[in-house]
Amino acid sequence: MSKAAELANLIGNINAGGGGVNRNVIINGAMNVAQRGTSSTGVGASSGYFTCDRWKYYSSNTAGRVTLSQDSSAPEGFANSFKVDVTTADTSIASNEQVMIQQRIEGQNLQQFKKGTSSANPWALSFYVKGNASATYAVELMDADNSDRHVNKLFNVTTDWTRVEITFPADTTGTMDDDNAVSIDLQIILHSGTDFTSGTLQETWGALSQTNRAVGISSIFDSTDRTFFLTGVQLEVGQNPTEFESEPVERTLHKCKRYYEHNYEAGYYPADGVNYSQTSSPFLGNCYHQTSGGRYIMTHHKFEVEKRTSPTVTLYRVAGLGNGSTANRWDWFNYSGGWDETDDATEAGEITSKHHGALARDSEANVNEALAVAGGWDASAEL
Repeated sequence: MSKAAELANLIGNINAGGGGVNRNVIINGAMNVAQRGTSSTGVGASSGYFTCDRWKYYSSNTAGRVTLSQDSSAPEGFANSFKVDVTTADTSIASNEQVMIQQRIEGQNLQQFKKGTSSANPWALSFYVKGNASATYAVELMDADNSDRHVNKLFNVTTDWTRVEITFPADTTGTMDDDNAVSIDLQIILHSGTDFTSGTLQETWGALSQTNRAVGISSIFDSTDRTFFLTGVQLEVGQNPTEFESEPVERTLHKCKRYYEHNYEAGYYPADGVNYSQTSSPFLGNCYHQTSGGRYIMTHHKFEVEKRTSPTVTLYRVAGLGNGSTANRWDWFNYSGGWDETDDATEAGEITSKHHGALARDSEANVNEALAVAGGWDASAEL
């Protein structure tokens, strides 16, 4: 895009109520942050967050399986992309099958679109894509606050990186809640059965019609050779997509930690228990005696970033300290014998959006002593 064209688009968006800094409501659109890991294999039996932060892989009723990864292939100006690599095809498509890449967005981050008012603003979407062959997929905005009103557009993929630019119309129906719950789902639809493809594509905002969501798309599961790459995703107020708004990686990481955080140092992930670095795991804890349960070591962990809501906390063992043989038994430092695995599984508790506690039990712990305890945890407050 030329500088003159970029300036014209920006001016047009300012006139439409957008423009300026912090205009992109997508988090981690450049796929730079992957706290859960850089690759996940055999994905597709269930939906979830597997690699690049804030990007959910949604899979329903399909036998197709993929490897998801943070990939180094990217267009100029970017270093990473979200890659979907098909490992198991699914050419016998049942009517209710669907696969999407999804980002869910809080309502309080979307008020500038003025949706549901007489002065509602349009939605300008842009992103970069490529694949191993030509294909057509759909992108959708789904309004979670108003009976799933939606609008959909098709886009094409080639074997070269191309920039997709789409403008969705303003919607004067259905205001969005100003809260920390999901209001809009941005969804890139890669595979669908006839339940979602047998109608007419919904290219203006309207009440949910399942048959109108993915009319005319290809299927990513038509071959085990199929790949799909995505990066540079930007959603902003305006009539014209503008150049991607880059930001320092530490700012992106801070945003991502509102939804997911772990105590592992860079390069280590919850799934890598046998390789987990010991250096970042120890916590100080105090031992106390409970008549009915034995001797407990209580620790407290403050999140680096306050979570969207009280998260789900999962605990993981540490390999290489004590026995390291049980999934979520932590280790404690026994002054008479060094690192030792606790007697029972460690329990998470006292969970708030700002912190959580962990409770370990071992009969050899001395009451009223400050002890070192080691373990891994992650906290998820995803939408």
